[in-house]
Amino acid sequence: MKFIGKLKEIWQRNNSLVCVGLDPDLSRFPEQFNKTSDSMFCFNKAIIDATHDLVCAFKPQIAYFSAVSAEKQLELTIDYVKQSYPHIPIILDAKRGDIGSTAQRYATEAFERYEVDAVTVNPYLGYDSVEPFLAYKDRGTILLCRTSNPGAGDIQDLEIDGEPLYKRVARLASETWNSNDNCLLVVGATWPSQMLEIRKMVGNMPFLVPGVGAQGGDVEALVKSGQTNDGTGMIVSSSRGILYASSGPDFAEAARAVTLELRDRINTYRNKV
Repeated sequence: MKFIGKLKEIWQRNNSLVCVGLDPDLSRFPEQFNKTSDSMFCFNKAIIDATHDLVCAFKPQIAYFSAVSAEKQLELTIDYVKQSYPHIPIILDAKRGDIGSTAQRYATEAFERYEVDAVTVNPYLGYDSVEPFLAYKDRGTILLCRTSNPGAGDIQDLEIDGEPLYKRVARLASETWNSNDNCLLVVGATWPSQMLEIRKMVGNMPFLVPGVGAQGGDVEALVKSGQTNDGTGMIVSSSRGILYASSGPDFAEAARAVTLELRDRINTYRNKV
C-alpha cells in the first residue's frame, strides 16, 4: 500500500491525527533503564505499546540514535513497529538534503536500509536533491516548508518574486513535484496563520505538524488552520511532551495519558463528516 493510503486508513482506524516522536534521550530515561544495554529499544517499545491505538504514526528522530552509535536500536525499534503494528506508518525524521548522487544514498538508507514509510527531506538544494526520494512511489517524501523553530523566518520568510520562500516550496511541491502523489509538507504548529495560507495553496496535501507539546503550539489554532475538509490532512507530532511525561516507573502510563489527552483535544476541533 502507498504511504498516503496507509495514512488515510490509520486516521480512520484510530480516529487520531497524533504522531508520537521517538526522540530517546538517555539522560532523561527512568532509572530502571540505566543498566541495560538495549535501553533505547526497551524504552521505545514501552512507549509504542502504550500508545499504538491512539496514533496515526510513529516518528523516530535519527540523530538521537546516531549521536550515540545506536543505529541498531533504531533498526530494532522500526522492526518492532513493522512486526507488531504493521498498519501504523513509520516516519524517519532525518531531514536529508544533498546533491543528487548523495541524495540517492540517503533515499536508499531510509527506504531500503530502514524500510520506513516516509522520510523528512530538506528541499533547499532543489528538485534534483528531492527526486531520488520521490522516485519511491509508494513512500512519502516530507518536505520542510515552514518549520516550528523560532529562527524559521530567518530564511523561510525571505521574499522570492513577491512571495516568501516557504510559499515557493509549497507551490513547487504541490504543482510540480507531486506527480506520484507522495509529497507532504512540514508546517509547524507555532505558525497557524502561515499554515492556513499553505493549506489554501496545496489543497489536501498532508502536513507533518511539529511544535505542539514542549514547543507550545496552540491545538485549536493549528487544527482549524491545517485540517482538510474531511477533518484529516495532518500528522500532529509530539515528542518530549509524551516521552517524558513522567520520569518514574509509570512513564509508559503517563505517556499514554498525555497522548490520549492530545488526541481528544485535537478531535474536539476537527471537522465532523
